[in-house]
Amino acid sequence: MSRRGGDKVSTEGGDSLSSNAFDSLNLGGLPKGPSGSGSEVKKPAKVKKSKGDRGRVEVRREKAGRGGKTVTTLSAFSPAVTIPALEDLTRSCKKKFACGGVLKGRVVELQGDRAESVMTELSALGFRPVRAGG
Repeated sequence: MSRRGGDKVSTEGGDSLSSNAFDSLNLGGLPKGPSGSGSEVKKPAKVKKSKGDRGRVEVRREKAGRGGKTVTTLSAFSPAVTIPALEDLTRSCKKKFACGGVLKGRVVELQGDRAESVMTELSALGFRPVRAGG
C-alpha cells in the first residue's frame, strides 16, 4: 500500500455513507414485523413436565478399561433432559453419595459401585431407572 494522498478514502461522511443497502430489496410478500420496538420479543412459555415422567435411564456398573476401578454409569437419558439438567444431576449425585464423578457427553459417571442407591435417587427424581448390563 502506498501512502499517496489520492488512494485514501474519505471518512468525512458524505452521501456514500448515508445510503442503505436494504432500500432496494423487494419486500412484497414478506409478513410485517412485530409492532413496537424490537426489544420486546416474547419467549414461548416453558412447558413443565411432571416429575413422574422424565424417561428411562440405564444404570450400569463398569470396570473394564478403568484400571480395575469400578464406576457407575447413567446413560440413555431422554432427549428432553437437557445438558444443564444433566450437569445438575451429576453435581447433586456427587454431593449426595460423597463420590467423584463427571458428565461425559450425555453419560454420567460416578466413582464406585453406587448402582442401588443411584436407582433409588433417580426414582425419587421422577426417572425410570433400569439396571443394564451384568
